[in-house]
Amino acid sequence: MAKTEIPPEAVIDDDRTRPRSTPVKRARRARRQSGATAGSGRMAALLVSPTLLVLSIVVLYPTLMALNESLYGPKGLDPKTGFISPTEPFVGLKNYADIFGAAADRFWNAFWNTTFFAVVTVGLETVIGVAMALIMHKAFRGRALVRAGILVPWAVPTAISGLLWRWIFNSDGIANALIGHQVLWTTEGFHAKVAVIVAEVWKTAPFIGLLVLAGLQVIPKEVYEAARIDGSGALRQFWHITLPLVKPALLVAMLFRCMDALRMFDLPYILIGAQKNSVETLSMLAQNEASNVRFGPASAYAVLLFLYVFLVALAFVRLLGADLVGDGDGRPKNGRRWRMPLARRTEVTA
Repeated sequence: MAKTEIPPEAVIDDDRTRPRSTPVKRARRARRQSGATAGSGRMAALLVSPTLLVLSIVVLYPTLMALNESLYGPKGLDPKTGFISPTEPFVGLKNYADIFGAAADRFWNAFWNTTFFAVVTVGLETVIGVAMALIMHKAFRGRALVRAGILVPWAVPTAISGLLWRWIFNSDGIANALIGHQVLWTTEGFHAKVAVIVAEVWKTAPFIGLLVLAGLQVIPKEVYEAARIDGSGALRQFWHITLPLVKPALLVAMLFRCMDALRMFDLPYILIGAQKNSVETLSMLAQNEASNVRFGPASAYAVLLFLYVFLVALAFVRLLGADLVGDGDGRPKNGRRWRMPLARRTEVTA
């Protein structure tokens, strides 16, 4: 029988026989990698540049123009010449000083109304929207009809919605017929705030429900099956599985709704009316100044509203940014894992 064992000296050492790269080759490789990185950077800048151009035209330019306009006063009699001034006089920061001085009461009332509507409506819409998403996610006969019915309010234009609810909240409307008591909903008072909140929640809660439904549909069914084997009830599954896994979609929906609610204008304007202290928001205040040809103060109100919305959005992203951009593997960017306290989950799924 022939000997097939290979002598030790015949074994080829790959590390020793492999040609080692010289400094020149390493430098060439580094230059190629650097060139590829620079090329990728140029391609990324080329692809992003149209978006930046559009954003500059539709966002940056109007913002700068509004900021510039807020430094000018309304046209009127020039005290130096005694003639009507054909141009708006430059007044510097006087418009802002007037907002926090002579017009402070009206400004803070509008600021409070704006904040109150944003907090209350977004809170109610979040609870109702999650409930809508859970209902739409269930498999039952007639689910398509239920989904269409839930999403109808979101498809109705806000102006039409305001007219619809104005008819409902009339003194002889359906709302008073249901409660058996006559309330003048569309007049001044807290009941006017309630009317706006009801109409706003009815219209926009389906938006949150739609985004949460998209988050629910990507949760693997195996997770719920493992939870059921563990003996977890429906409430425990919702609290420890559903809610953490739909949290990114829910936070994005809440962020969008917060920004939209802070800009609320058309619904209280149509439902209750203009210059009603109970429901006047910052947007309505700016529109009222502009309609009276006081474009400088109107721009100052608009700039303050822009800063308010920007700060709220920035705080939202800074505080909850890790969850807003979750990487989808259960680990947010800050390294913390979602709590999954289901006992023996790993053993069951294995």
